[in-house]
Amino acid sequence: MFTGIIQGVGEIVSISESNTVASVSINLPNVEALEIGASVAINGVCLTVVSINGEEVKFDIITETLNRTNLADLSVGSSVNIERSLKFGDEIGGHILSGHIMATGIIHSRTQSGDQMTFSILASPSTHKYLTEKGYIAIDGISLTVGEVENGIFHLHIIPETLRLTTLGSKQVGDVVNLEIDSNTQLIVETIERLMKDRGVV
Repeated sequence: MFTGIIQGVGEIVSISESNTVASVSINLPNVEALEIGASVAINGVCLTVVSINGEEVKFDIITETLNRTNLADLSVGSSVNIERSLKFGDEIGGHILSGHIMATGIIHSRTQSGDQMTFSILASPSTHKYLTEKGYIAIDGISLTVGEVENGIFHLHIIPETLRLTTLGSKQVGDVVNLEIDSNTQLIVETIERLMKDRGVV
């Protein structure tokens, strides 16, 4: 499990493919007590540590993950958001995340206003029913609050600290981002849908 509080930015060192599995090596900002088999969120995607060589950590990524996320867009030198898995007793500063990406979105616009940035994200149709103003969402693993929502586009108002600590500040219009909807929101929406269907309302 994760919280969406990014612990640092990593850099892709190498990418290779063998038998439909992509192996990605990343320089992590913190490898203290990291072990093979541990879970690390890379741009919000839960991956398993395969090997560790100093600060360089290797992960294997299957085709399904590449098809559902923006990890297929990575290249050597790309920066990615890093979060180590939640440990018992850790402070939860964001919201609970599984690291299982629901869909991707596309950056529709970005507007600088002083030190803050506003992004509008064109969301995949499969996520529209979960998007509510002031609800939680994770963008590339970053726990954020949804702003205004209209016609499948939602807005994010990003503070300077988030821009400094994550890859968001480098994102441009047209870039693809990973989306994970808050699990409580999913549960509420899907429960209401099921109850309405059972009652013949829909």
